[in-house]
Amino acid sequence: MAQTTVNIRMDEELKKQSERLFNEFGMNMTTAFTVFAKAVVRTGKIPFEISVKLDDFYNEHNQKKLRESAIQRENGDVIVKTMEELVANE
Repeated sequence: MAQTTVNIRMDEELKKQSERLFNEFGMNMTTAFTVFAKAVVRTGKIPFEISVKLDDFYNEHNQKKLRESAIQRENGDVIVKTMEELVANE
């Protein structure tokens, strides 16, 4: 099989940390990236979840409830109580 060269840019410290870890796995960076590329080709997807870690408060369920509450407030469908009234009802 013909070989080719791939150049990538990354943070220098990330490269050092990666190389140390790959070394513990018994491989170099070339082997590690080849393993990654083969997994992508074999499965047709990135072999791990990629996501933006958000504060759980901003999940879709909470956002829906906040939108509903805003509509209720705009329509005047709210009940106003002081903290003392809320605590007294416990």
